[in-house]
Amino acid sequence: MPRAEAPARAATGADKSSARPRVPRAAVSKAALARRLNRVEGQVRGIGRMVEEDRYCVDILTQVAAVQSALDALARELLEHHLHGCVQHAVKSGDGDRAIEEALSVIRKFGR
Repeated sequence: MPRAEAPARAATGADKSSARPRVPRAAVSKAALARRLNRVEGQVRGIGRMVEEDRYCVDILTQVAAVQSALDALARELLEHHLHGCVQHAVKSGDGDRAIEEALSVIRKFGR
């Protein structure tokens, strides 16, 4: 049975990989996020080396906690940007209920 073709999406500014819109960030903000992510990536690689080298479990767990803390800080920064930008815009344009519910949904994921 042939697969049905997905209907072509109109050009809405949405990223081709998802239905979500692209969100421009200031170059300074984007660079700071990239630095944070690079640091986290390095920490994760370091944890991998520690496991390979049979390092002491508590030392590895300490590094895991540091990575989790760094990711939490990154998430808070992204959430702040989302609330002050995307959600604020949605509220002003009359789509606030949906945007607030979406924000609460993602916030709940961090409370687990």
